[in-house]
Amino acid sequence: MEHSIERILQGDESAVEEFYKQFSPGILRYLKQKLPKEEDAQEILNDVFLDAIEELPTVNNKANVKAWLYQIAHHKMVNFYRKKKIKSLLFSQFPYLQIVAEEFDQPQFQLEKEEVKIRLQMALEKLSQKYQQILRMHYIQELPVKIIAIQLNVSFKTAESRLYRARQQFIKYYNQ
Repeated sequence: MEHSIERILQGDESAVEEFYKQFSPGILRYLKQKLPKEEDAQEILNDVFLDAIEELPTVNNKANVKAWLYQIAHHKMVNFYRKKKIKSLLFSQFPYLQIVAEEFDQPQFQLEKEEVKIRLQMALEKLSQKYQQILRMHYIQELPVKIIAIQLNVSFKTAESRLYRARQQFIKYYNQ
């Protein structure tokens, strides 16, 4: 186990694949039991491994990697339900949101609205074409990752990873 982790840390892509194959079936079973749709479980599974690979250098006890992965999966699942609850609360407050949106259209808010729009556009323009494309597909065209993968002729995992990296880059540029 520690040997494969060291290989991952050295950039060995085959070690990443072995790591995924070793742990993903169990984590996917766990997520399928806890989530309403298999697609949600698969998406969270991919997020778990993206985060895990990114955070692997900071893991202190490499013997407990399995427990650590399940902990990440649990947190991702909790966040999934939290976002779902927030969305349902937002939609239940729709009349109030409509009033706020109308107030935001008042002249005194136009400058702030324009500034946000400019910052968003500038951050987007700093991204590579492939990152701009995947963000537009997901957030403007509202395509699910599975459809994006098909349209880009890449695997689901590649599309998910590209979307994650595009988000990270966008956030970085937006916050500059």
